[in-house]
Amino acid sequence: MNPIPRRKFLRDLGISASVLPFVGSLSSLFAQSSAPVPKKRVVIMFSPNGTVQEKFWPDSVGKDFAFKPILQPLQPFKDKTLMIKGVYNKVQGDGDRHMRGMSCLLTATELAPGNVQGGSDTPAGWASGISIDQELKNFFQSRPETQTRFGSLEFGVAVPKRADPWTRMSYAGANRPVAPIDDPQQMLSKLYGQVKDKEGVISVLDNVQNDLKKVSGKLSAEDRGLLEQHLTLVREMEVEISRQGKSDVGHPVPEIDPHIELVNDNTPEISRMQIDLLVNSFANDMARVATLQYMRSVGEARMNWLGVQEGHHTLSHEPDNNLSAQKKLEKINSWFCGEFAYLAKRLAETPEPGGNGSMLDHTLLVWTNELGKGNSHSLDDIPIVMIGGNTGFTMGRALQFDKVTHNRLWMTIAQSMGHPLQSFGNPELCHGGALDLIS
Repeated sequence: MNPIPRRKFLRDLGISASVLPFVGSLSSLFAQSSAPVPKKRVVIMFSPNGTVQEKFWPDSVGKDFAFKPILQPLQPFKDKTLMIKGVYNKVQGDGDRHMRGMSCLLTATELAPGNVQGGSDTPAGWASGISIDQELKNFFQSRPETQTRFGSLEFGVAVPKRADPWTRMSYAGANRPVAPIDDPQQMLSKLYGQVKDKEGVISVLDNVQNDLKKVSGKLSAEDRGLLEQHLTLVREMEVEISRQGKSDVGHPVPEIDPHIELVNDNTPEISRMQIDLLVNSFANDMARVATLQYMRSVGEARMNWLGVQEGHHTLSHEPDNNLSAQKKLEKINSWFCGEFAYLAKRLAETPEPGGNGSMLDHTLLVWTNELGKGNSHSLDDIPIVMIGGNTGFTMGRALQFDKVTHNRLWMTIAQSMGHPLQSFGNPELCHGGALDLIS
């Protein structure tokens, strides 16, 4: 996508460029000089503090694997799922394992020296390299046929208002963390322009209504349907944001200890809003890369909507024989899986704009974690679940590798996106090259 000619095209029609976020991906409005290249997209979703491994990993590999309890929400997508066990984060150096697990998760290289003290390990700073999502963003943006308005979008859900190696996984480069946006109103404003404030707003659609009517007459029936989907989502988002903004607890709110994180009970609604915005931004071809970060490493989210009052990180430190804690951790990770499944469902039910099949057929979803197991702080067997298509990978399987580095996994995913990376992160951890996810 080249935004300059499209803006000129709209001006020639006497239409404001402010409608471009709504119509930028509609092929019947902008004539194609050649057949469109099938899109490839990637979303990396993060949830923290490890998993309950015996309730997560299947007992067998190959196509005959069965989902354990945590992954039951993915049952409708089994034929599009690829589970990979045996992926290790072998990055060493400064910082505790939560810090290296989080800030080295997508960068696959060491933390820079710094003064952030964690656990009993040496202090550290930010990651010393670019993250794979930003690497792919730069690759897509370097080619006219894959350029988009934003390149990448970083969504957050209940990410605390602080910045340190435990809260950042995306990096534009060494010492350049990228903060996720965890406020749907702020994300909606970024995508579509200045949105009304939460109290008494004028819709962003009010400013472009007349121009959208002019554009609508020039669209194919399929693109008119897509445009209406975009507009419906924006309307619904504005109503929901306004509704949440007007809610009031009805009494003075006491000050909270800043070291205690209380996750709002509306987090499930915010999560779905963020996922809907993510899918909509992809449908409008605003980006080909996205991250979706839930909370943070070492986070003490209290998930009241699940009936879990204890902090997540504290629960993750409980021993395996504490069956009550393990059951609560299973419930927490099942909820994260349900959000991953909802993302897959939304993409699966959305037709690929200007292409064949669904958007899920052209998007790779990757769900991962900074730890393999919380109570041992293990960086071994990092949870890796992928769903989607158009990668060349053979899906519908569970695979077991022998302690391969996560550097090699990110190289593999990059190559599936058309980016011929031969090394990523620490080059010493790239020996063996890309993983075989085809045979």
